[in-house]
Amino acid sequence: MVDAQANWRAHWDRSAAFYDTNMKLWDRLLFSGQREWACGRAVGQVLEVAIGTGRNLPFYPDGLPLTGIDVSGRMLELARARADGLRREVDLRQADAHQLPFEDASFDTVVCTLSLCAIPDVDQAVREIHRVLRDGGRFVSVDHVVSPHWLLRRMQGGIERFSVPSAGEHLRRRPIGNVRAAGFVIEESARLRGGHVERLHATKSRERPGAGREPGSGG
Repeated sequence: MVDAQANWRAHWDRSAAFYDTNMKLWDRLLFSGQREWACGRAVGQVLEVAIGTGRNLPFYPDGLPLTGIDVSGRMLELARARADGLRREVDLRQADAHQLPFEDASFDTVVCTLSLCAIPDVDQAVREIHRVLRDGGRFVSVDHVVSPHWLLRRMQGGIERFSVPSAGEHLRRRPIGNVRAAGFVIEESARLRGGHVERLHATKSRERPGAGREPGSGG
């Protein structure tokens, strides 16, 4: 696990310089409107996990207290520059999603976009998100997920043979199960772009982990 985390950090440090250039294309083709959707659901004290270069920053409502963490110091340098350009106050910290440096029940909303696909231990990350949320707090995520079509799933599996060792990038994850198992209640879920993108809005439940109700219709 230590080696996986070190490789994860090194990969994102190397990727920082060209990340925005790559994501412009994918945001247009696959994730159009999804950053706006996720950030528009943020309320109260907000944490963004894996904030990266800060591509979500323009879409948060004005005036929200915002904290962002990322494993990559180089990514955070770009996020700071973006925040300065937007004149937005953000508390940016280098930290690991597997061990968030915050007390229990510190936030009203946690946002995580296009990152659960690459965090090495997604279950641990989601448990940490659950821990730092207040009761009734919101978890909002968007990610690419395993295809609903068997042939494309096989193709994704072939790509993962290279993408997981080189970049920790998983194409066949579907975090809704991890989110429900951590004790969240799914309030909204929708699969988009032929099922290849899934967005979730969940709340922290007082019920035991795994007792959340089934997802509702997409928003």
